[in-house]
Amino acid sequence: MPIKAILTDIEGTTSAVSFVFDVLFPYAAKHLPEFVRQHAARADVAEQLSAVRRDSAEPDADVERVIAILLSWIAEDRKATPLKALQGMVWEQGYQAGQLKGHVYLDAVEALKRWHQEGYQLFVYSSGSIQAQKLIFGCSEAGDLSPLFSGYFDTTSGPKREAQSYQRITQAIGLEPAQILFLSDIVEELDAARTAGMATCGLAREGGELAGHLTVDSFARINPSTL
Repeated sequence: MPIKAILTDIEGTTSAVSFVFDVLFPYAAKHLPEFVRQHAARADVAEQLSAVRRDSAEPDADVERVIAILLSWIAEDRKATPLKALQGMVWEQGYQAGQLKGHVYLDAVEALKRWHQEGYQLFVYSSGSIQAQKLIFGCSEAGDLSPLFSGYFDTTSGPKREAQSYQRITQAIGLEPAQILFLSDIVEELDAARTAGMATCGLAREGGELAGHLTVDSFARINPSTL
């Protein structure tokens, strides 16, 4: 069954892990406290602060306590949906101010543009919020790449290492799972996608192999028509 859509991870796949950990996370940690203090009453921010209180089982936490919880989650890289949403809001300000530019590997930029021209539907699935995903590609060092994509998925679709998440995404895309190629640098994510019936290809940019999956070191080596 020919591939019709490509679903890609971001960290370590289209973009350097170091960009997330050395640029985005420190930026959020620095600017998130003041952002929350200034916008705590804003509806979309208040909704996420309520979610932090619920997820941390501290329903009466004041704003400063919520900030402390968020900073601890950043430090441990917790995949918490309200944290991801608030980080996305902070990053949006940074991108709009020109303080941030999304990193996307050149080989990924070239392949994504080529695949789009060839008629493949392109989607993103990352643990970062959909808002954060759109900012990385929409404000990238290579310009606005957002017109290339047909949709975005984050942890609201489920954890990235569970097959059910990929089943939900398949239903949302509206294709057979075997018509979707999933790209990632994490073997457990590739395993979950394969269990859901997707085709898979691993990215090991420093070399090596992701056990049980076709593995390449560059997007330039991926040919969806032969998978």
